[in-house]
Amino acid sequence: MPPIVSITLFLPLAGALAILAWPKAPARAVHGIGIAAAAGTLIGALAMWGRGVSAAGFAQVEQIEWIPSIGAAYRVGVDGISLPLVLLTAVLFLLAFVYAANLRQQPRAFVALGLLLETAAIGTFTALDAILFYVFFEVSLVSMYFMIAGWGHEERQRAALMFFLYTLLGSLPLLLAILGLYLGSPEPSFDMRAWIADPPLAGAAATWALVAMLITFAVKIPAIPVHTWLPAAHVQAPTVGSVILAGVMLKFGTYGLVRFALQMTPDAFRDAGLIILALGVVSALYGAFAALAQTDLKRLVAYTSINHMGYVIVGVAVAALALDPGVRAIALDGAVLQMVSHGLVTGALFFLVGMLQDRTHTREMGEFGGLLKTVPALGWSFVLAAFASLGLPGLAHFPAEFQVFLATLRVEPVAVIVVLGIAITAGVYLKALRETFLGEDRPRWQGLPDLSLREWLALAPLLALTVAVGVAPSWLLDVIHRTTAALAL
Repeated sequence: MPPIVSITLFLPLAGALAILAWPKAPARAVHGIGIAAAAGTLIGALAMWGRGVSAAGFAQVEQIEWIPSIGAAYRVGVDGISLPLVLLTAVLFLLAFVYAANLRQQPRAFVALGLLLETAAIGTFTALDAILFYVFFEVSLVSMYFMIAGWGHEERQRAALMFFLYTLLGSLPLLLAILGLYLGSPEPSFDMRAWIADPPLAGAAATWALVAMLITFAVKIPAIPVHTWLPAAHVQAPTVGSVILAGVMLKFGTYGLVRFALQMTPDAFRDAGLIILALGVVSALYGAFAALAQTDLKRLVAYTSINHMGYVIVGVAVAALALDPGVRAIALDGAVLQMVSHGLVTGALFFLVGMLQDRTHTREMGEFGGLLKTVPALGWSFVLAAFASLGLPGLAHFPAEFQVFLATLRVEPVAVIVVLGIAITAGVYLKALRETFLGEDRPRWQGLPDLSLREWLALAPLLALTVAVGVAPSWLLDVIHRTTAALAL
């Protein structure tokens, strides 16, 4: 059979190289190559989904010797945790390239960087060699830095530098943890499958490795108190950058929390479970309260990302603390599903905020009013995405958060205080809807154009998937549970 994982992984990179090899390519051709490469990547991800995953470890594994003297190899594959994230990545990047199809400011560099970032993102989720994982992890940082610095808003240079320094310095502890796991292995190998099957560290060594991982992944998620780069990066990033940053790159942190911290240092993670649980609760509640205080619509959505990622941390921590395998599986199912639903819902919200800013050149909610009459398609789309973000039943966040809260109630009832985050988030979005789309019409916004065909093509699939996951999540949960059920034993 053809190496579907590798083809899917490197197809965006091939598209980027094709663009760079055509120095005088017109903007229309550049965008066409980007969309075609991203569409091919989505087809590859769907082919991977069709092949499915195994209940016993990783599936669709592809391996080539790389640096045999140290046991490093090109190893890629998927399981029920990574495969949904690969599919989410392919969907969001394709829609991002569709949305950016009217960009005329250095389109070759922008699309090439986007395609490089897509390969780095898929590589992060599919890598089964720790060195390969770290390479993809770092390449994504460089790509996003240039995207923010080159195409962002007024204070983009400062925001890009803050993002780069936080995430670069934050990733160095992970490298130390990887070296510690390598040195503790009975045989010289960076094979992540071996580290998961038989964790090489114990005692104080495992604790220090866990601390290093938590630093790295807390910055990426981001969790309190290393979250301060996120609002600035989101506010200053171009719309496509915000969609990819929130929808895909934040998941590097939560994915790493499961793949590395939980699976490779399980005993140390369990011992620190209450601390990690408290970190998740504080992050979720802080993100919700901070969002409530915002007047900038894009900053508001950025803070709700901290809130929703806090629920993922809670789910993973509860899975480590639970003694009942069934409860552990429920918590992990909810955490992984929350990663996917957050990508869909927050991606849609950032698209909508970007569309609104393109029309009005402001994000201040106090400047708006009555827009539901002026741009009804945009307004009602925002209503749907906002209700999904606040956890309304029948939309994507509800089945994910319900499982996390149910497992939390079974393991640490006190921590279920995190459910207050939903009530606060409801207040956040009701306030945003009232100030932005309801109330009296503002004469200055009369005649604003509603959603264009290009914008509909970028937005509608996310709204449809938000409803599909909320109404019938089993098509995702069946794949996720094949891995989490085995991991929970």
